[in-house]
Amino acid sequence: MTNPVRNTPAGFHEGEMAVQRQAGVAQEAARLTGMLAPAQLRGGVSRFLTERSFAAITARDADGALWISPLAGPPGFLRVASPTALDVRTRPAEGDPLHHLAADQPVGLIVVDFATRRRLRLNGTLSAVGRDGLRVDVEQVYGNCPQYIQSRHLHAAPVTAPGGAEPVRRGCSLTPDDVDLVNRSDTFLIGTNHPTRGNDASHRGGPSGFVRVEDGRLWWPDYWGNNMFNTLGNLTIDPTAALLFCDFTTGRSLHLSGRAALEWTRTGIPGDDDRTGRRVHFRPEHLVAGRLLPLQADTVAAAPDNPPLTDRPSAR
Repeated sequence: MTNPVRNTPAGFHEGEMAVQRQAGVAQEAARLTGMLAPAQLRGGVSRFLTERSFAAITARDADGALWISPLAGPPGFLRVASPTALDVRTRPAEGDPLHHLAADQPVGLIVVDFATRRRLRLNGTLSAVGRDGLRVDVEQVYGNCPQYIQSRHLHAAPVTAPGGAEPVRRGCSLTPDDVDLVNRSDTFLIGTNHPTRGNDASHRGGPSGFVRVEDGRLWWPDYWGNNMFNTLGNLTIDPTAALLFCDFTTGRSLHLSGRAALEWTRTGIPGDDDRTGRRVHFRPEHLVAGRLLPLQADTVAAAPDNPPLTDRPSAR
């Protein structure tokens, strides 16, 4: 298992800076370095966390596989215990690949308010795991822009199917149902790792179908964003990655753990939907699927900045 991260240095790491340079945005990104400095859970950050009902955590299971899993509860389930410590009053659901996650490991969290299209990222160390929840010692906290977040109003829902529990499926290969879920998804969460900076959790969104499935593998185009390249920078150093797809109508979730790679392409080729010349390829090695999301949403409003798909017959 990766050693816990402590005394994380401020600033971008070598992978992030390499992607920034190749993308031609190193100067713009340098202005954002202050966002990565050690921060405290005070003021608006504390209020935002207290009012939320959804988060996701990136961590490793007992076998060392990286996963990203949902965390949900009523407002207040995220409680600021001190300016540098966050209590999470829940754990990943039974059957979730991180249900038995161990303490003393680096973790990344993303907290999302889908209704208002706001999100906050936290990185640190999982210092304690109890029967009722988790304690995270926070080393970094910063917000991200609302781009590509589809608006949803989430409400609590049971994690079991009507009439009884639904078995959780574990495997290595995508089934037709898994492919269908990915093809319909307009949102997924991604977990990545850096050997000394620890784990990270991030959000990706776009129109339904923006994640493509070909021969059991996934790929998606990268979109224009804040130029920090936390996720792509991590993948440049360590290809380990975890994906989480959620069906917000039925509560089904698909957890994938595997390896990912950044590809630089010619700008504007079919599938380069936002004309960045970047796409990510992902090869799943392990999966967990089931009705594990304790939240549902009845309606969705597409993000206004979603680029259109450019490799469909109607787009040509």
